[in-house]
Amino acid sequence: MSSVAYDPFENVRTVIDKAMKIGHLNTEMIEIIKNPQRETKVYMPVEMDDGSIRVFEGWRVQHSNIRGPFKGGIRYHQDCNLNEIKALATWMSLKCAVVNIPYGGAKGGIRVDPATLSPRELQRLTRRYTYAIEPLIGVDTDIPAPDVNTNAQIMAWILDTYSMLKGKPCPGVVTGKPIELNGSLGRSSATGRGVVVSTKLLLETYGKTLEEVTVAIQGFGNVGSNAARIFSHRGAKIVAVSDVSGGVYNASGLDVDALSAYVAKGGRFADLQEDSLVHITNKEILTCACDVLVPAALENQIDAEIAPALRCKFVVEGANGPTSAEADDILQERNIVVIPDIFANSGGVIVSYFEWVQNIQELIWDRAQVNGMLEKIMTSAFELLLEEAKRSHCNLRMAAYIVALNRLLTAEKLKGIFP
Repeated sequence: MSSVAYDPFENVRTVIDKAMKIGHLNTEMIEIIKNPQRETKVYMPVEMDDGSIRVFEGWRVQHSNIRGPFKGGIRYHQDCNLNEIKALATWMSLKCAVVNIPYGGAKGGIRVDPATLSPRELQRLTRRYTYAIEPLIGVDTDIPAPDVNTNAQIMAWILDTYSMLKGKPCPGVVTGKPIELNGSLGRSSATGRGVVVSTKLLLETYGKTLEEVTVAIQGFGNVGSNAARIFSHRGAKIVAVSDVSGGVYNASGLDVDALSAYVAKGGRFADLQEDSLVHITNKEILTCACDVLVPAALENQIDAEIAPALRCKFVVEGANGPTSAEADDILQERNIVVIPDIFANSGGVIVSYFEWVQNIQELIWDRAQVNGMLEKIMTSAFELLLEEAKRSHCNLRMAAYIVALNRLLTAEKLKGIFP
């Protein structure tokens, strides 16, 4: 394994360069795409429950709005840093372009372990962050959403703070809100659902169905847990799942609904004691025997060291950037097919787009309409990826990047440079 520290922003730029060459794309505007439009760092003083003052660091990076308003989640994590947020913002621009929705890319984050804060401290931090980035966000400028360690409650606090500052209700300023505050049906499960849809579409090209495959899922947050339930309900056999504490494995299949109920009550997989379960680490889940591996935790989980040890046939990236560029080459050599993050986990931003449309038009769609339109958009986008992969003789990641970059570069070329 390389001794050089992994840099997610350099990783995404490396993949962009590779896709540009493979797709023979015009490089005239590429430097615009390889750099974010704006990077904002904020410092947030927060009064803690004991009366002390802590100052937290946070960021909002706006990568591109060439195809529409900036769009992207906010994560709370103790290892959050600027280059991670820059990479995530870039991936968001590519993600929106590959599924052809009228958004650009952005991302936000605060360096904090939210588990160390009380609910009141978490609310105060969220409101202070909202105040700090208020000049940047808005229903037609930049629309945040949940990401790692943030949820509908966090979005509700952001919505309330922003609306207070503006003196009126502004439901379209965030997506992933509670249903009671103009959120969309189907939004909470959308990213996980998109992972399942992606897998189904890929399997169809091999003449297989979900009922015929075994699945291992690293990460049991919003994406991993919803994907696990939907996979299970559609007939796939889930053989392994994990959370931050570790994982559990059963070659005969896991009872996902029971595991979900256990986690919902605050349980950790490391503490789960059942005779049918084998406890494994988060590294071992990546190398367990399965047909479909879904890394749905954090970036850089499949690196050059672990890629040779994978025993799956397909990797469907539920997380952003879980596979390094070096590992990608190894997986291709091993004929392990990867559905890239910018397509596989696009379900969340697609349904965020639906939520935003409902908010600005003051409409409410039913769950069947939301899920049906999600599947329709992903199916159409996947067909284009297959066509591009065939035309450029490349894998699906390169095909997705070529499609996305072509749309971004075309938009930049049409609009030109101001002034």
